[in-house]
Amino acid sequence: MKAYHINTYGVPEKVLHLVELKQPEPKENEVKIKVYATSINDYDWCISTGKPFSYRFIFGIFRPKKKLAIPGMEVAGIIEQVGSNVTKFDIGDAVYGDISEFGFGSFAEFLCIDEKALTRKPDNMSFEEATSLPHAAMLAVQGLQEIGQMKEGQAILINGGGGGVGALGLQIAKLYKASVTGVDTGEKLETMISLGFDQVIDYKKEDFTQSTQQYDLILDCKTNRAIRKYLKVLKPKGKYVSIGGKTGKLMQMLYLSPILKLLSKKRVHLVMLKTNKNLDYINQLYDDQKIRCVIDGPYPFEKIPWAIQRFGDGLHHGKIVISVK
Repeated sequence: MKAYHINTYGVPEKVLHLVELKQPEPKENEVKIKVYATSINDYDWCISTGKPFSYRFIFGIFRPKKKLAIPGMEVAGIIEQVGSNVTKFDIGDAVYGDISEFGFGSFAEFLCIDEKALTRKPDNMSFEEATSLPHAAMLAVQGLQEIGQMKEGQAILINGGGGGVGALGLQIAKLYKASVTGVDTGEKLETMISLGFDQVIDYKKEDFTQSTQQYDLILDCKTNRAIRKYLKVLKPKGKYVSIGGKTGKLMQMLYLSPILKLLSKKRVHLVMLKTNKNLDYINQLYDDQKIRCVIDGPYPFEKIPWAIQRFGDGLHHGKIVISVK
């Protein structure tokens, strides 16, 4: 089988190599998938480049760990073989999911992974659409609904609104008739307007934390400012929810959160992602035509290194998707 292999950090197009490998065999609790589509995520950028450096304490200090030799954390495909203890799926089932809790390896033509990492793909959803959903949709749902406790008609800001989480977060917020402001830059702004953002802010021209406008809820896909700046643009009982970002800013948020509870009714939170938890809900929204997948691509398998660089440069509109079949 063809797969992308990595054994050192650097520029994605230089360190990711397309190689021929023997097809894997599933363990007792695993299924073997013929990969039809995959997508690009922040972990793929970090595993390839070793940036930010703090991630090397997870992925390997000097080079990616052997278990990360084939990156890729979202997959959609068809089951070709099942382990002896598998009970959820049969050969021929179309499945998808965020596999990061159990491993990586979707940048390949075949993949073996624990059955718990997957769910059945709806018949009316393409493989490319399916692979664009698990990670971004779960971050959006858990950030806005479960942690943010979003309410009808609120004013919401999504920092990094032009990416995969932003596109889905907007659509989920609109189910609550929210007024949604999106922050990003470049050509993404036109895409965001077409998606239905009520207001867009170009962060290269305007710092929204210096504005007089305040929000009930901020969903932050970047977390690149001091927490005190976000607090300025939160309403008195507003909530700030981060899905990730710069390590120093995240640590500051975690340390200051208990102190803030003593001094203010404003709250700051960090999403501790529960992979695939709410996919049935997302599948229902898709089936009811209440959300649609915003895809950058799909691009061919051979363009994975280029696509990771595109992600790192922040040029993608929605979710970067790779067609493997």
